[in-house]
Amino acid sequence: METINWKGVLESLLFAAGDEGLSLKQIAGVLEMEESEAQELVSALQKDYEDDENRGLVLLLIAGVYQLATRKAHAEYLKRLVESPGTSHLSQAALETLAIIAYKQPITRVEIEEIRGVKTERPIQTLSARALIKEVGRAEGTGRAFLYGTTKEFLDYFGLQSIDELPPLPEKIEDEDTDEEADLFFEKFQEL
Repeated sequence: METINWKGVLESLLFAAGDEGLSLKQIAGVLEMEESEAQELVSALQKDYEDDENRGLVLLLIAGVYQLATRKAHAEYLKRLVESPGTSHLSQAALETLAIIAYKQPITRVEIEEIRGVKTERPIQTLSARALIKEVGRAEGTGRAFLYGTTKEFLDYFGLQSIDELPPLPEKIEDEDTDEEADLFFEKFQEL
């Protein structure tokens, strides 16, 4: 009979769950064991990570869910990776599209194009690939177009707790100042 490496299985589950993490109840359910047994397993894996300084990961309990995270000691290197010149930034078109989705969600691609005045297929693909936006439903009516909204990753990317923390839109933009004020708005959005 094959012996199951429960720590390895748990590690795989936590990796697959990513930022969402797993609650003790979920772990116990998937592994078909009592919560007390799952807690012992989690604690053992957590101890393995803590005791082995050669490991780059730790197992943390955050907001009631367990998730894998990087070791604080490696923060300097992770920061270099994120800030390296090879890290791609969002294009102006992607930022404009993202701002429209953030403020008007849920919104269809056609509605975004009406606001921007240009096609948005490419920026939507980019934003979806980076998990900053997602399909959140279907619009009523003919064709039932996809509705787009922001994701948890969007909030993380811009350091927001909720969508309510977005800076307020300017009340009224005069025609002659439109370009200048729009540029200022997108600069503020990028600074977030």
